Amino acid sequence: MKPRSPRTLVLFGFDWDQFGFGRWAGKFPNDHAGFDLFSFPSKLRLVGFDLTRFVDRLAARAERAGWQAVVSNHEQFGALAAAMLAERMGWPGTPVRAVLACQHKFHARRVVQAVAPEANTGFGLLPWSYGEPVPENLAYPLFIKPVKAAFSVLARRVRNRDELAAMTRFSRGEIWLMRKLLDPFERIVKARLPEAGSVHRLLLEQPVTARQYNLDGYVFGGDMRELGIVESVMYPGTQSFMRFDYPCAIPAAARARAAAVARRFLAATGFTHGLFNMEFFYDETQDRLTVIEFNPRMAAQFSDLYLRVDGVDLHRVALELAHGRDPALLPRVQATAGTAASFVYRSFDPTARPPMPSAARRRELARQFPDAMLFCFPKTAGQIARDFKWLGSYRYGIVHLGGRDAADRACRCVGASRLLGWPAPCDQPDVEAGPAPQRPAQALPLESHR
Repeated sequence: MKPRSPRTLVLFGFDWDQFGFGRWAGKFPNDHAGFDLFSFPSKLRLVGFDLTRFVDRLAARAERAGWQAVVSNHEQFGALAAAMLAERMGWPGTPVRAVLACQHKFHARRVVQAVAPEANTGFGLLPWSYGEPVPENLAYPLFIKPVKAAFSVLARRVRNRDELAAMTRFSRGEIWLMRKLLDPFERIVKARLPEAGSVHRLLLEQPVTARQYNLDGYVFGGDMRELGIVESVMYPGTQSFMRFDYPCAIPAAARARAAAVARRFLAATGFTHGLFNMEFFYDETQDRLTVIEFNPRMAAQFSDLYLRVDGVDLHRVALELAHGRDPALLPRVQATAGTAASFVYRSFDPTARPPMPSAARRRELARQFPDAMLFCFPKTAGQIARDFKWLGSYRYGIVHLGGRDAADRACRCVGASRLLGWPAPCDQPDVEAGPAPQRPAQALPLESHR
């Protein structure tokens, strides 16, 4: 009897992960487990969800299903569940305590303070609980964010007590949702990293104003390897992401400093295996680097950017790591662009309902921009209202595009946005973009278009 091919379990794999791991389904056959926190009826599984029981059920199925590895880039539940399952089964994976140490933002701040204080910002906990009035003796402005969260939810600068009070005024439904999102993590923290404390708290930080970047890399055999740095560009006057650019022009000395800080932090948390993403500020005028946070997983939104520019597929890197193999041995595929960006389409008007592109517009986008990757995020009025309270804006679309250089990429963004009927989230080119560029555009290797 022919032995079954080893299979990989993908946890909570949506959006970029569907494409990324789908590219390798032939070489790495996979199964999926998990649910979508943001769609109905899938999100009803939050009721009574317990991470330990979830992992127990997967472990009981593993041998029968032929799973020999597990991967996840899901911040809320997946990365931790993958670490727990890998530990249980004896598979390669990121240590559970390391995942907890990264995702518990207050604990992570304390680790940064211990190993790289020059890269830290002032921080503390807000002495507050759900439903209580906010304290009166705080010095503003402040940056506030949950001790455990994802997607920048409730992370923002507040200028005064009134803004903080408005931000922390939650309905019963919102409190219920937050508890359902946090309780599974809270139970694991209490058992595996008790010194970190509860996650049902808000973290206060001294605000930093500077350019924002992401260092991507991985650890194999305890050795940290850099992959690259992506720049996060905001909508002017906001803290909302407008696009992510790769490569970027950060000075070489700052790049080396970021890697040194990451190396110290990862060693201190026992992070010996797996992909990571370090978000940080760099103020070139003061030559100061400040850590924002560490993510114990791939930044899946960036995988496509590295593939276009460097010929390195981060999803393949994740699969190699999950199976205990050194990604440094992978060959690179041919690059298709000199630069690439993930363009984020947002509305700052809570009453606006940006139209989703019709099938005809999508077909025309695919014809004129065969390398484009499109994501649409239609939402109900209630979901939009929640986004504005928690995020300050509404994200309704994302498009990935490559270009010869930054100017070419911007021209292509304007042309693609015009086809979609959306305002272009990029710096406008010096000349009117006109029709979409007529140069041949290569389709991304092994890529899908949505």
